[in-house]
Amino acid sequence: MVKKAVIFLFSTLFCVGLLKAEHIKGGEMYYTYNGPGPTANTNSYTVTLKLYIDCKATSPGQLDTAIPFTVFNKDNGQQYGDTALARLAKEQFINFDPASNPCISNAPTDVCYRIRWFTTIVVVPINNNGYTIAYQRCCRVANIVNLVSPSGNAGSTYTAELPGSVVYPEAYKNNSPQFVTNDVAAICANSAFTFSFAAVEIDGDSLSYSLCGGYTGGSTQSPAPIIASQPPYTQLNYQFPFSGTSPLGASSTINPVTGLITGIAPGVTGQYVITACAYEYRKGVLINVHRKDIHVAVSNCIPLKAYLDPNYVFCDDLKVSFKNNQINPAGSSYIWTYGDGSKADTTLDPTGAVTHQYADSGTYTVKLKVILAGGQCVDSATTSAKVYPGFYPGFIPQGTCILFPIPFQDTTKSRYGAASKWSWNFGDETTTADTSHQQNPSWKYSTTGFKTVQLIVESTKGCIDTATAQVEVRDKPPINLPFKDTLICSIDTLKINASGNGIFSWSPNYNIINANTATPSVFPKLPTWYYVSLNENGCVNNDSLRVRVVDTVTLFAGNDTTICAADSIRLNPSGDGLQFVWTPATAISNANVKNPIVFPSTTTVYKVTAIIGKCRKDDDLTVKTVPYPTSIAGPDSTICFDDTAQLNASIVGSRFVWSPTSTLSNPSILNPLAFPTTTTTYTLYAYDTLGCPKPGISQITVNVRNKIIAFAGNDTSVVISQPLQLNGSGGILYQWAPSTNLNNAAIKNPIAILSDNFTYIMRAYTPEGCEAYDTINIKVFKTLPDIFVPNAFVPGGKNRLLRPIPVGIAQFDFFRVYNRWGQLVFQTSNPAYGWDGTIGGKTQDTGTFVWMAQGVDYTGRKVFRKGTATLIH
Repeated sequence: MVKKAVIFLFSTLFCVGLLKAEHIKGGEMYYTYNGPGPTANTNSYTVTLKLYIDCKATSPGQLDTAIPFTVFNKDNGQQYGDTALARLAKEQFINFDPASNPCISNAPTDVCYRIRWFTTIVVVPINNNGYTIAYQRCCRVANIVNLVSPSGNAGSTYTAELPGSVVYPEAYKNNSPQFVTNDVAAICANSAFTFSFAAVEIDGDSLSYSLCGGYTGGSTQSPAPIIASQPPYTQLNYQFPFSGTSPLGASSTINPVTGLITGIAPGVTGQYVITACAYEYRKGVLINVHRKDIHVAVSNCIPLKAYLDPNYVFCDDLKVSFKNNQINPAGSSYIWTYGDGSKADTTLDPTGAVTHQYADSGTYTVKLKVILAGGQCVDSATTSAKVYPGFYPGFIPQGTCILFPIPFQDTTKSRYGAASKWSWNFGDETTTADTSHQQNPSWKYSTTGFKTVQLIVESTKGCIDTATAQVEVRDKPPINLPFKDTLICSIDTLKINASGNGIFSWSPNYNIINANTATPSVFPKLPTWYYVSLNENGCVNNDSLRVRVVDTVTLFAGNDTTICAADSIRLNPSGDGLQFVWTPATAISNANVKNPIVFPSTTTVYKVTAIIGKCRKDDDLTVKTVPYPTSIAGPDSTICFDDTAQLNASIVGSRFVWSPTSTLSNPSILNPLAFPTTTTTYTLYAYDTLGCPKPGISQITVNVRNKIIAFAGNDTSVVISQPLQLNGSGGILYQWAPSTNLNNAAIKNPIAILSDNFTYIMRAYTPEGCEAYDTINIKVFKTLPDIFVPNAFVPGGKNRLLRPIPVGIAQFDFFRVYNRWGQLVFQTSNPAYGWDGTIGGKTQDTGTFVWMAQGVDYTGRKVFRKGTATLIH
């Protein structure tokens, strides 16, 4: 019987444990056989749960001192007896020491388990199918990467299986395997790793290992059930692409003999659930499945590891590439030896990537040594490299007919070894059984259309490659005819070169040889339709072609024609010839086509021969060449704006045409006057009556200078003896008159020094003589440099602006106007501007206003003036 406890005692011990724990990180339930129980036909077992919890778990709800085991009879699926109370027997902290392995960069510091052992005695009667012992608890830690979120709501079920008497004689006298406690390991993201699930078996039974799904149990509403739910138990909900059998992804596997997990860790850091099953066999009979569930941490660390594939096969080239299968810590150096007697290569590439040129084919032993930190950390790996280039997989289908299986022929070629393994996929969308491992298989399709057929082939040297092709399945085999309609001479025999897969049959049986082949010969004397039938394994297709028959060839080379010298013309003979030959074969695009282009330099007679088989006929035509009419429009010229140009053209021809004509005085003569306002190109077309249908063409451009707008500058004022620089514009060349008091009268910006008022006339002109004139009046004040402002002005009148008059001022700073309250009503830095007597658009009343002005004279002296001015209406 099961060792009993009072329900009151369970309630007292577990009341705190009913809290949602979120601390469990794995567990294993195992047992030892104690011998017969206290009553007949019973057995006694010591059952232990090794529970892994978070090292940071400290609250009473996370640190139970006793837990309940529930026993289920597998004969009827019902609970046997009361729950058994398992008390805390011992506990131990285990953790990974980051300083234990200096060859791991950024070693993890948080790999830690608090292991607690709970033990009790279970006594059960001998039965047929044995017993299941279970313990359930919720919940696991949060944010487990390979479980569907929220993983903190997923619980655990830990079980042990007691064998019955049916599976094997006295199988109940069994000690379960026990997984070795070797759980602290640094597993680094995207890096090679090992993790052991090896177990000890004291009965001498054999073990086989596999990865299996963990169980959930308990709930957030009932995190610590006193009585576990009945088996079977629900597997954890894994997050794709992970599963119970691939808890760390497809890149890692467990060795079924040793229980060692190896491979490449996932790239996402965090906690992962792994469950391993150890299958216990006694003399070949499975008597027990033992389970262990544990959370492992994948950390952001980088271990030093030489990690290669078990073997490499190179079938494309003697030049091959290798690299380490994981990234190592920064500063790692890689030393490669290739097994061919060549010198070793050393690289600092982050992946250890190298290329090597082998001199010959063969199987070589390749070694890699990885060194870090001056040789303190070293790892090495060895692999084999099979180098056998020249492997070319291929196949061809031997038919297309849907009625029968289509044979496929392997055409793989291999320079070394031979094809030895084949894996076909026939691309039949109606089934998943469309595969074969024969060398030359057949497949019967049930639908027509294009099928993607794939062949994966392997050679005796280990080369593996894939050939893929689109194969069309038809209900009618295609017939490829060389023509649908043709012409022969009555004395000819015509060979018809058809193609297709199957048996050909031609009709009617009239003047035909080899009527049951793809290439019959026919020699009808009358126009005849020939019909062909193609039979491919019962799939039949029909087609036809017509052979027309003539006794003679009809041909007309064409009328004689005239072209302009240096031009070309396409010849257009008529007739029923199938082939044409032209002579002479010079100055012709192609002498063997019906419609060549010819470009004779002189008058030429072209002879053409039209051919139908053995029949032929000749004809000719003359192509006369005539020079183009001569057109000479004359040299380009340049005129001033609003001027005219005299054109003087000449032609050799019978008539001419000018274009454009709108700016010509008389477009019907060769020497009109042109008066364009912008630059214009005139085209002269000359025609004659000698046979050249095209005009002779020439052009003349009349360039028109832009209109000159001469500007000598605004009238200005200076003081006596002040240098004044004039600045003219509008032309290319300049002339000032009179030249008195100027340093250079032939430039655009001469300097004048005046003692009295003066006026200059400026001529702006171009090299062609286009010109315009302007004047500038200069008032000379016989004072020192100063700023003058009138003392009164009338808005809108003759003196409508109150404006400063700077004399001898090189730099004008400001002119400001204030009202009698000291408010600024106007300001400017341009002496050309003045105040119009308004504020905000409103004209001011009569009154007195204060002004201020400032500038710098031509000697560099600052000049400041102020005064009053009266606004008068």
